[in-house]
Amino acid sequence: MQRILSGLFLLLGLSVNAQIDSSYFRETIKPRMRIIVDNDFGGDPDGLFQLAHQILSPSAEIKGIVASQHYSGKFYGAPGTATYAMTQLNELLNVMQLNGKFQVYEGSNTGLTDIKTPAVTDAAKAIVKEAMREDTKSPLYVVCGAGLTTIASAYLLEPKIANKIILVWIGGAEYQGLAVPPPTARNREYNLGIDIKAAQVIFNVSNIPVWQVPRDAYRQALYSYSEIVTKIKSNGATGKFLVDKLDDLLKRSKGVLGEAYVLGDSPLVLLTALQASWDPDPSSCKYVIKTAPLITDSGIYKENPDGRNIRVYTNLDTRLMFDDLVAKLTLFSAKK
Repeated sequence: MQRILSGLFLLLGLSVNAQIDSSYFRETIKPRMRIIVDNDFGGDPDGLFQLAHQILSPSAEIKGIVASQHYSGKFYGAPGTATYAMTQLNELLNVMQLNGKFQVYEGSNTGLTDIKTPAVTDAAKAIVKEAMREDTKSPLYVVCGAGLTTIASAYLLEPKIANKIILVWIGGAEYQGLAVPPPTARNREYNLGIDIKAAQVIFNVSNIPVWQVPRDAYRQALYSYSEIVTKIKSNGATGKFLVDKLDDLLKRSKGVLGEAYVLGDSPLVLLTALQASWDPDPSSCKYVIKTAPLITDSGIYKENPDGRNIRVYTNLDTRLMFDDLVAKLTLFSAKK
């Protein structure tokens, strides 16, 4: 009977699962963690893919979204400001019909001037305020797919947050002995290079728990363009919006980026919302424990025998991550 029903639904251009919209999960899955999202939404569109996925993940309650700067005018002509990132963030929320549903903040439009002076913004203050709450025991993850300006500033404003948060960061180059850099890669990885002083605050100064997804790991989040078009663009206004943003980038790059794209910020969702049911942890991904390196003024790792232990992820469950993204967009578009 199930096969017969499935066949009928397929003939009608529908799927059995699409008949259950995303509100179903709000009844069966409750938040078990708090999330603050920090990303450079005005550059690589992978941050917008990540945010849409995070929003649609009911086990992670979003307590704030920070729009951060990246490299000024260096990403295929896109403005690198936090102000521009804020416009892209608001566009996505508007398409998802979620305006006003989240606290959104514009980060600093410049990096730190030194390792002692914070960039004082409402975004940094919001991280401190949420971290220092005493009325909840729900763990707080600050997930970042950009430079570390806002998080470093929050720490400089209130160092006590180090005992209150877990930082999940997409950034940093490969570690010697764990992975080999791409043949044409620079030693200074993209996200780390956005604000080297901020990275020095996090790695050299603070004792914030860090789950790092370095370049060799986030490059595993490789999705073919044909799959992106067939599986995501057809999933309602949100899917179309996301792929249109990617198409715009591919056209501005004059087609030289090939036919597979790294959605490198999506592991932020995989490592938080998609943790195992019992003994919550990203159980389908692999990491090693490393001593946190020192970050030099040129943005390179330097071994630090006295550094604290951090997680460095080496293998990601991209099957779970991408299938979940597509399924959630399907359910969300069915609801609409």
